[in-house]
Amino acid sequence: MYDLFQNTEVAYELKKTSQIRKSIFLFRLITKRFLVKTLSNTTLFFLKIGLPIKWLLKATIYEQFCGGISINECSATIKKMMDKNVYSILDYSIESLKNEKDFDNACEKKLTIIKLSIENKLPFSVFKPTSIGSYELFKKQSSKDILDDEEKLNWLNIEKRFDKIFQYAKNQKVKVLVDAEEFEVQNSIDELVLKMMKKYNDGDEAIIYNTVQLYRKDRIEYLKKLIKLRNGYRLGFKLVRGAYMEKERQMSIEMGYESPICKTKDETDKNFNEALKLLFNNISGLDLFVASHNEESNYLVMDIMKKSSIKNNSRSIWFCQLFGMGDH
Repeated sequence: MYDLFQNTEVAYELKKTSQIRKSIFLFRLITKRFLVKTLSNTTLFFLKIGLPIKWLLKATIYEQFCGGISINECSATIKKMMDKNVYSILDYSIESLKNEKDFDNACEKKLTIIKLSIENKLPFSVFKPTSIGSYELFKKQSSKDILDDEEKLNWLNIEKRFDKIFQYAKNQKVKVLVDAEEFEVQNSIDELVLKMMKKYNDGDEAIIYNTVQLYRKDRIEYLKKLIKLRNGYRLGFKLVRGAYMEKERQMSIEMGYESPICKTKDETDKNFNEALKLLFNNISGLDLFVASHNEESNYLVMDIMKKSSIKNNSRSIWFCQLFGMGDH
């Protein structure tokens, strides 16, 4: 087994000792559920009544988990990381848009992010599907409900926005990660992303990567199905464990259907590692993006790569962690 992640001198050379101490303090704080809930509610209340606490958030939480709140701030972080041969992925986070004009504006923002990625020599960009289309429409399309004329037009607009982003990305040679979302909207996202993969992913390189949440029980079969159906185009997958655990369980109880996610973390870990092995067995026809903070899973990827004589700098395999979450 490797001792790569135990080399703290290499792992934390981008951070000052004071920053490491602050990180330790924050992570210890985050493990205290009662404190997290209390501080979160207090912070939201203070922001609501207009107390000037944004500077405190920026100096603590933002500094740990956010590369910057503007492109100028991000650029400094990007350069520092790139000096150590670590790439960044720019993301424009926006939620709860409701109308078509806002969705069009958000789409243009995604194109700007891709342009900034090019300028900063970054190979990837990312977007969340429901930032450029109605959540309710994705939900309705996922359940195969009949759309009215306005909804049909709006769904066509969503497809056009997807197409616009991927066309621009392909022309600029930037890869795009499509975020996974909640179970109730994911089917329509999967179908639309696959449609775009067939159009833009040629046999040699994946431009589009769909995100697969392995805490879902059905995702291994989903991967097997896409591998079997692949014909003349390259698949792109970003593997994650999952982001909506509590929400998915609660929703399944309220709506009266079986929970789509694994009962335990061990089951999720098994699913994730099984997916890795499946994809490596078919690596000639796909590109893989391993987004995990789990050391065992990352070691597994390195072991498979070594046994398969896959070079460490292969452009078909990428590793990624959220900023500040797995710096080692």
